[in-house]
Amino acid sequence: MTGVKDDVPGGRELLRVEGVTKSFPGVRALDGVDMSLRAGEVHVLLGENGAGKSTLIKMLSGAHRPDAGRILADGGHGGRAEDTGHGGHAEDGGAGLREVHIRSAQDAERLGIATIHQEFNLVPGLTVAENIFLGRQPRTALGLVDKKAMRAGAAELLERVRLDVSPNTPVAELGIARLQMVEIAKALSLNARILIMDEPTAVLTSEEVETLFGLVRELRESGVGIIFITHHLEEIGALGDRVTVLRDGRSVAEVPAGTDEDELIRLMVGRDIAEQYPRERPEEPGAPLLRVRGLTRHGPKGVPVFQDIGFEVRAGEVVGIAGLVGAGRTEVARAIFGVDAYDAGAVEVDGTELARGDVRAAMRAGLGLVPEDRKGQGLLLDASLQDNLTLARLHRDTRGGLVDRGAQRREAARVAGRLQVRMSGLGQRVRTLSGGNQQKIVIGKWLLTDARLLILDEPTRGIDVGAKVEIYQLINELTASGRAVLMISSDLPEVLGMSDRVLVMSQGQLAGELPAAEATQDAVMELALQAAPGTTTNDESAMEGSDVR
Repeated sequence: MTGVKDDVPGGRELLRVEGVTKSFPGVRALDGVDMSLRAGEVHVLLGENGAGKSTLIKMLSGAHRPDAGRILADGGHGGRAEDTGHGGHAEDGGAGLREVHIRSAQDAERLGIATIHQEFNLVPGLTVAENIFLGRQPRTALGLVDKKAMRAGAAELLERVRLDVSPNTPVAELGIARLQMVEIAKALSLNARILIMDEPTAVLTSEEVETLFGLVRELRESGVGIIFITHHLEEIGALGDRVTVLRDGRSVAEVPAGTDEDELIRLMVGRDIAEQYPRERPEEPGAPLLRVRGLTRHGPKGVPVFQDIGFEVRAGEVVGIAGLVGAGRTEVARAIFGVDAYDAGAVEVDGTELARGDVRAAMRAGLGLVPEDRKGQGLLLDASLQDNLTLARLHRDTRGGLVDRGAQRREAARVAGRLQVRMSGLGQRVRTLSGGNQQKIVIGKWLLTDARLLILDEPTRGIDVGAKVEIYQLINELTASGRAVLMISSDLPEVLGMSDRVLVMSQGQLAGELPAAEATQDAVMELALQAAPGTTTNDESAMEGSDVR
């Protein structure tokens, strides 16, 4: 590993990973990875999707075991480094470090390691308090669950993360951003010395991110060591002390957190990225593929979810939709695709009006939807790549009630190769793929239906800069072939960089339209902050994340 910084910040060493290797069938996920963590530091783990970050943190949290190499941990947590029953010796591990074998989540917890995973580990049927203390509920003298103490402890943790939710609220009623904050409260309840945070800001608004950063700084001041994984490069300098960069399963560099973003990108992907948003705009778009007229939907008590929405998308162009949290962007996309019905208006494809609330009609017309929640709505996580890629064209591959698996394999292999999906094979479960490769599968599913217009809702959320550029290039390919893209994104620079026109929504209404040449952050925000008659809004911070789908 190159570029190691000598003046390492923080206090005593809490954790060290030496030459760790891990292989799965057909894939070497980690290849001799080294890194360390000290008390009172934020150590950023950076790399593309598939670089090995998730495998490494699953190893530290007890889900995977290394094939080679070793993990050493500080024995200062009440001597618990040996409580696993597998503690080794620290001949060259430094003061207090011992080799440990983390074989379960309980082993990790005894070592003082808590992990906030990218995939939430919450039980929807339980309350917030029950989830926070799941398996560790306070007990009365009679051995019964002390619900009063549990609620009080949960309320204190929720206040600490500034989440205004009752401890008695069922987790199933919470949106993604609030679920993330419950996960953080759950981790804080463990009083861990080592906290691993995997993409904790991916679904948070700017205000929630600042709250989280304040918590991280408090924990750092108290001596907690934090491993922080993020794809938002601007967060590294604001929060981090050191950065370990992984590429293709190897630790290729350790650099200060203040390292230039261009250099971090070069280290991550092994090449320079000249343009972050490489949009190739058409000289002249083609005929309208999609026309939306007067689209209106009312929610409970007749309150409009969106109203009088009208626009068109032409062949060869990317039309972006920007707006604040709750502006109605995702709701409009779902209505266009037929997932949700609407009360008034019309959706036309090539001049033919689609039936309301009919997904099959939308698909037959050539529409495809990549949803905001790819794991919950876009993928069958426990199914194979092949089954996911060919799901939307199953009717094409079925003859006389029998599925032509050979045709499915050929088509799935073709699109997986085109999208450069990193996989061990077409039979690999989608759950085991990185976020960027999962997103490619969702998009690839619609490529196999020959969809002419793709609705992309948050297409690059939670994926790294290298995978983002690959998806942007795919968008260019789609539009160059005469297809069109309707893109919704809370990442305003992405909307500005990749759109030929930008539609701005505010409180369920279309506030304005800007051509690419006039679409600036200030111009978009001015429209997004427009209030509907009789209302006001000042929630500028909500542009970067969404708790409303």
